[in-house]
Amino acid sequence: MDENWKDNPKLSQMDRGKLDMLSQLAMQGAGKSPSELLPYIMNAAAQGKQAGMNFSGNEIDTIIQVLKAGKSPAEAQKLDQVVRLMKMIR
Repeated sequence: MDENWKDNPKLSQMDRGKLDMLSQLAMQGAGKSPSELLPYIMNAAAQGKQAGMNFSGNEIDTIIQVLKAGKSPAEAQKLDQVVRLMKMIR
């Protein structure tokens, strides 16, 4: 993943701790297939919640938009599939 995602102006209002957590997740999740990514993200979300880090719906939508920027249509579709699966599991 391109490290420039952190400089996206859409993320400028997000808490620095949340951005640091996302950066760590991005590095550790790089190269995972969508099937590997879902349990990884679910585990990370649970750990973040235990640490008191909650993301608003708007923050989540913004993160997804930023992650999809510059991706191929196939990659963006895979990300959408992961998001749909996560919403179903909740």
